[in-house]
Amino acid sequence: MNRLRHELELFFTALRFFTRLPVPGWVGHSTELLNHSARWFPMVGLIVGLAGATVLWTTGQVLPLALAVLLSTAATIRLTGAFHEDGWGDVCDGFGGGWSREQILAIMKDSRIGAYGTLGIVLMVGGKLMALSQLTVAAAAIALLVAHPLSRMLSTALIYGMDYARDEDPQGVSRAKPLAHRLSGAEMAWAAMCGLLPLALLPTLSALAAAICAGAVTLIAARHFRRRIGGYTGDCLGSVQQLSELAIYIALNLKFGG
Repeated sequence: MNRLRHELELFFTALRFFTRLPVPGWVGHSTELLNHSARWFPMVGLIVGLAGATVLWTTGQVLPLALAVLLSTAATIRLTGAFHEDGWGDVCDGFGGGWSREQILAIMKDSRIGAYGTLGIVLMVGGKLMALSQLTVAAAAIALLVAHPLSRMLSTALIYGMDYARDEDPQGVSRAKPLAHRLSGAEMAWAAMCGLLPLALLPTLSALAAAICAGAVTLIAARHFRRRIGGYTGDCLGSVQQLSELAIYIALNLKFGG
């Protein structure tokens, strides 16, 4: 029972961190809880995807698909507080405007958004809207159920396989929250299962295309992060989530055969 309660506490910690959904009052606040909640990030993605798919499917019965996709995207952004989009914008600003490692990290930490970040967010959201709008209502809803958990699993993989790029603060307390904690193999295995399982909703070729495209952009981004700043930051995780989500939607538009 204590083990189950602990896992529920970790799940609700992740849910509170990445969404605006309420959680039970007994869920505690601690860096340790946040550190180990990373295993539940893909499950939070599944909840976000389910919310988006519900809005898309419901509105898609009475509205043109493009409008249903727009409303669904707005719902997921509202649900997450644009958490990952903000990270993507910061990465665009940092890597677009910074030359040295120190410059990139400083720009990403700045709460203001620049031209790179603005254009990056516009293109990212526009790309997702366009890619989803080319599918049927049912296919777009399934795409959301697949992309949100899988993309969060891939960003979690950076926590497992890379070093955190920022230094500790002067008091020795990590500013990374869950990001500086290296996941164990068991934690990563659970996150992988939660992120990969929804691929079963897709035909085999589509599932392979989605996994390969999302994995490829993640590897390219991770290599770029390691080369430029020596690891990842929270903004880098958000950017990988956005990039891999878009890659999945594009992959599901691929035509196989005639």
